[in-house]
Amino acid sequence: MTQSDLFTILPILVLIVWACVLLLVDLFIPKGSKKWTALLAAVGLAGALGLNLAQAGQQLSAFGGMVVLDGFSSFMTSLFLASGLLAVALAYGYLKRMGLERGEYYVILMFSLSGMMLMAQATDLFVVFLALELLSIPLYVLAAFARSRSDSEEAGLKYFLLGAFATGFVVYGISLVFGATGHTSLAGIVSVIQTPETFSGTFNPLLLTIGAALILVGFSFKVAAVPFHMWTPDVYQGAPTPVTGFMAVGAKAAGFAALLRIFVAALPSLSADLVPVLWGLAALTMLVGNLVAISQTNIKRLLAYSSIAHAGYILMAFVNFGNPKVGPDAVASALFYLLTYAITSFGAWAVVIGLEKQDGKGLEISDFAGLGRKRPLMAAAMTIFMLSLTGMPPTLGLVGKFYLFRTVVEGGYIWLAVIGVLTSLISAYYYLRVVVTMYMHTGEPETKREFWLDLTWELAALATVVLSFVPAALFAWASGAVLTIF
Repeated sequence: MTQSDLFTILPILVLIVWACVLLLVDLFIPKGSKKWTALLAAVGLAGALGLNLAQAGQQLSAFGGMVVLDGFSSFMTSLFLASGLLAVALAYGYLKRMGLERGEYYVILMFSLSGMMLMAQATDLFVVFLALELLSIPLYVLAAFARSRSDSEEAGLKYFLLGAFATGFVVYGISLVFGATGHTSLAGIVSVIQTPETFSGTFNPLLLTIGAALILVGFSFKVAAVPFHMWTPDVYQGAPTPVTGFMAVGAKAAGFAALLRIFVAALPSLSADLVPVLWGLAALTMLVGNLVAISQTNIKRLLAYSSIAHAGYILMAFVNFGNPKVGPDAVASALFYLLTYAITSFGAWAVVIGLEKQDGKGLEISDFAGLGRKRPLMAAAMTIFMLSLTGMPPTLGLVGKFYLFRTVVEGGYIWLAVIGVLTSLISAYYYLRVVVTMYMHTGEPETKREFWLDLTWELAALATVVLSFVPAALFAWASGAVLTIF
C-alpha cells in the first residue's frame, strides 16, 4: 500500500476510523446525553466532506486500479456526505422523541456512508460487491432500528431478504462477466472487448451480455426500479422516518453510481442489446410509480412511490449510456437530478418528521389538514417540495427535469420523453393533493418545533427555490464529473 493509495481513499479511511472511535467514545456518554454522539458524528462527516472537497480536481488510481479518484467519485462522495449530515439533523430530535436515542445509530449510519463512498470510487467488480455489502448491511440494521415496533422489524427483515436476493443477481452477473472476459477490473473488461485477440481464453459476448443484464437486475433492486420495487413501500413505511429519508437518497444514489460507472465506462458496447430493456424499464418505472402513488393515503407510502417514479426519470438519462455524443451530458443530467432530488427529498421528509407523533400517528395525508394556518412557513416549504417533485417553477425540480428531457430528446428517444412529461402531469395530482389538504381542509395538526429539523426544511426550501435561478454552477460541477477507469 502506497501513500497514493491512502490519499485516494482518505475520506473513506477518515470516516471509518472516526466511526470506530465514536463507537468507543459513545460507551462513556451517559444515556440521555447522546446529543454529543450526534454532534461528534456530524463533525466526522464534515471533516470527511472537507477532505473530499480538498481533493477535487485530482485524478488518481489506487490499489492496482481497483479504485479511482476522479470528478465522478468526488461529486458522488460530496452528495453522500452531505446526505449523511442531513440524516443526522433529521434524526437528532426524532430519536429522543421516539425513545430510540442510542449512539450506535450514528455509527451505523457512518459505516453505510463509507460503503456508498467506496461504491463511487470502485473500478473493479469485486470492490463494487464489497461496497454494496458495506452500504447495505448497516441499512438493514437501521431499517429495523425501532426494534420495539413490529413494522420496523418487518421492514428490516424484508429489506434484508430482498437485498440478499438482489446481491445474488449481482454476484452471479460478476461471475459471468469474469467468465466471458477473464477480468473483474473495468479496464481489463474494456481491453478484452476492444481487442478480443489479446484474451488467452475464448471471448464470449453472449455470456458478457447475460452477466451485464444480471448486474443491471441486481442494482435495479437497489434503485427501486419497476418490477424490482416491491420492497420499497413496506420498508419506507416501517423504517424510522429519518432512516427512510436517508435511504430514499443515499441507497438510490449509490445504486446509480455503480450503474453509471460500470455501464458508461466499461460496457457501452452492449448498448444495442440493453437500450431496449432500459427504455422499457424507465417507462414502466415512471408509469407504475406515479399511477400507484395516486391511491396512497399515507404520506410515507406516497413518497415511497414518488421515489420509485423518480428512479424512472433518472433511468431515462441512463438509456443514452452507449451514445458517445450524448453520454457525457446524460451522466451530468443524471447527477444533477440526483442532487436536486436529494435536496427536495430531505426537505419533504423533514416536514413529515415534524408531524409524526410518538405513537407513529400523524402520517396520513389527512393529518396535514390545517397546516397552512397553523404553521404557514412549514406549509409553504412543503408546497415548494411538492412543486419541485412535480417539476413545476420556480423550483430546482423543474431545472433537473429540463436537463433530463433535453438529454433524452438529443439521444432520439422522443416517446420516452413524452412518457416522462405525461407521468409528470399525473404526479401533479397526488403532490398537489397534499398542498390542497394543507390549505383548504380544516384541522389541528400537531407539529414539533426542533431546531435542527426546522433548519433542515428551511434551508432545503430556500435552496430549492434560489438554486433554480442559478443552476449553471451546479450543472457545470456535474458536467465535470468525468467517468474514469484508467
